[in-house]
Amino acid sequence: MNAISCIVLTQNKRPDNLRRGVESLLQQQGVTTDIIVVGNGVTPEGLDQEIRVMTLPENVGIPGGRNAGISKGSGDLVFFLDDDAFLDGKDFLERAAGMFKDDPTLGLVQPRVRDPDGMPTPRRFVPRLRIGDPDRGGDVVNVWEGACVIRRDALESAGAWPEEFFYMHEGIDLSWRVMDAGYAVRYCTEICAYHSAVPPERHAQGRYMSARNRVWLAKRNLPAALGAIYILAWFLIDTTRLRNLAVFREHLRGYYDGVRLPCARRSPISWNTIMRMARLGRPPII
Repeated sequence: MNAISCIVLTQNKRPDNLRRGVESLLQQQGVTTDIIVVGNGVTPEGLDQEIRVMTLPENVGIPGGRNAGISKGSGDLVFFLDDDAFLDGKDFLERAAGMFKDDPTLGLVQPRVRDPDGMPTPRRFVPRLRIGDPDRGGDVVNVWEGACVIRRDALESAGAWPEEFFYMHEGIDLSWRVMDAGYAVRYCTEICAYHSAVPPERHAQGRYMSARNRVWLAKRNLPAALGAIYILAWFLIDTTRLRNLAVFREHLRGYYDGVRLPCARRSPISWNTIMRMARLGRPPII
């Protein structure tokens, strides 16, 4: 297996965290790494000279920025790391590479994610409908995008990250399409990354993106009847969680625009994939 392409996307808002994450990549042993830091509308600064830096002229969103980094690497495996996350141990990537070597059907892996200050593990870090024990791994239907390893062949078969999403729910889209390409998506708790458990700010724009992309997930990936159920279910779930009027307006606008506006290329996943999801406890209706 050749070098692992490690892609870190940044807007230079957290330079200390970025350096910490990159340093955890530089410390990896047992594998060759090709580290690419992508500046999303900025020029990354203060990094080691052996780090490859890519500057995008404008902010193209999280999926678009990651895709730009993919094009600069050639590793059989591609590792994506948020600029405020870092790895536990110097053998993280070596152990991850071993998992892919041992199982040719493995397409996408999310590690166990812990808070560096010992806070409880939030729901978004455990890719299951019922969290249960966060230390219990297994095959899953989606991943948290902030630290994940993917086989390049699976990434190409899935069509990479959905750039039109800009941000929010791109990990669900990628996971579904990796599964539809015949690969397994797995939550592997034998390896660990760190990221703050403090919830991201739920500003109005974020709520808009979340709502719009929920609809686009269905329009892009699901058979029509199932997609309608998925959209309705998530509209009701999201609506019951909202308390702020301004955010509620953006929530409604997001769902409206999701229905009204065209999404990325539509290519529904197969019913075989949908049945695999159901057997894993998460059919694409919730």
